[in-house]
Amino acid sequence: MLKLFQRRQADPIAEKPRMSRMRQIPRAIARSLLGQARADRLSGDMPTVPVPADDFIDKNQRALVARSRHLVLTNDYARGFVRQVRQNLVGRKGIQLQAQARDADGTLDERANDAIEADFEKWCDRRICDVSGRRSFRQLLARAAEDAATNGEFMFRLVYGRDLNPWGVALQVLDPQRCPVEVNEDRLPDGQFIRQGIKYNRWGRPVAYLFGTVDPAESDYRFGGRNYVEIPADELIHGFLEDLVGQRRGLPWMVTAVMRLHHLDGFEKAALVNARVSASKGGFFEWDEGMGPSDEEDTDEPLYMDAEPGSYQELPAGLRFKGWDPQFPSGELAPFSKQSLRGIATGLGVSYNSFANDLEGVNFSSIRQGVLTERDQWMDLQEWLIEQLLEPVFQAWLPRALLKGISVPGTNGATLRPERIEKYREHDWQARRWDWVDPDKDSKTAARDIANKIKSPSQVIRERGGDPRTVWRQWATDRQAMIDAGIPEALVDATLGDPTMNSGSSTPQGETAGETSNEG
Repeated sequence: MLKLFQRRQADPIAEKPRMSRMRQIPRAIARSLLGQARADRLSGDMPTVPVPADDFIDKNQRALVARSRHLVLTNDYARGFVRQVRQNLVGRKGIQLQAQARDADGTLDERANDAIEADFEKWCDRRICDVSGRRSFRQLLARAAEDAATNGEFMFRLVYGRDLNPWGVALQVLDPQRCPVEVNEDRLPDGQFIRQGIKYNRWGRPVAYLFGTVDPAESDYRFGGRNYVEIPADELIHGFLEDLVGQRRGLPWMVTAVMRLHHLDGFEKAALVNARVSASKGGFFEWDEGMGPSDEEDTDEPLYMDAEPGSYQELPAGLRFKGWDPQFPSGELAPFSKQSLRGIATGLGVSYNSFANDLEGVNFSSIRQGVLTERDQWMDLQEWLIEQLLEPVFQAWLPRALLKGISVPGTNGATLRPERIEKYREHDWQARRWDWVDPDKDSKTAARDIANKIKSPSQVIRERGGDPRTVWRQWATDRQAMIDAGIPEALVDATLGDPTMNSGSSTPQGETAGETSNEG
């Protein structure tokens, strides 16, 4: 039987499998990344090909250093930043040496440590450590910090000679721009090569530095030529922050802020001139039709009107005064400057409030957060300065000091034995530290940390920038001096006792959040 009247059922439509949302996310990210790399009319000025570090330094380093130096000498904000670098990296007492020589049983050799520290302090005198006799060692550290911020790098030469001083070693400050960044050579004997004024061996280790001159009597820069002075690399201390892999010369720390500072300075100058003109209430004189001076009269003589408070000057018939009162700046200066300075401060790694000297609307919590972040930055740079400059100086000074003879205090002219140099190499550096925003809370927190065995007393002293051994000696000296003066020993101990520490030992660990928060 024919199935003429039976309707044929259509084949079921295959449903397209739906992609889960989790699988769609990587594709969305890929599209976003491709959009970031797309070159169009809005992003045409951004590079699309990576530039090697050498190429970037060759083309831009001199111009950036020139602009950075100009800003430091002429711009208030740039000058203030360099001052902050000097104050926070070095401070008024510098970075102190703490000798850590130990005996065979592991105890500190106090006499040897005191002798090393005292001898190094003598060498730090400006007439000894600097070949020019102008800067103390603390000032040399400040010079290195300022050069790094302004030029992007510092270069110190280790000068040796018996005629320098009893130690036979001193430092010479060199201008990094006298090491020609434009000098490059690819093929030299033994696989050596020159990049940006520095000669390297085939493994990329510096062998020598080329300088146009190291003569302090020559004041001008020399560009071009082939007559260079070679300084062995083991005699030169070259410090800079590496921003790119393979970077051989430093870039100014204000590299991202140069143009913003320049434009902000121009904006402020224009606003200042405009405000001054607006405050002067100037204007123009206009003659009515047919009332002006005749052609025969001398019209080159300008017209002036004397303005005095509360007085008005009568004008001749047909002469009218048309005032000119520019309205800029009426409120644009402050928000524009604040936004610009925030971006600049972020690039420099400092808080806006300290960089712009603006504490308006600041509360305790906000300034605490800004100060904590900024101090981490300063401590990181302090360690960099120690590794780059202080360690090479100490390693060059110590063997020569031992050969000269380091006198041990409390002995009959005894000196440290040079053959024990490995023992005397043990040392540490104490950089400057800062008081907290609220010293009272900081002191209470430190007392609780000691009482709860979270920190040791020596750790707290170091966090304050002090030397524990020196502090304890001062306590012992003060106590003995008070006893020698006739004060009863019990009264001395009661006077020198710390009630905060005593109360801290009995303070329960579970207190209110406001009392137990670590503010330091």
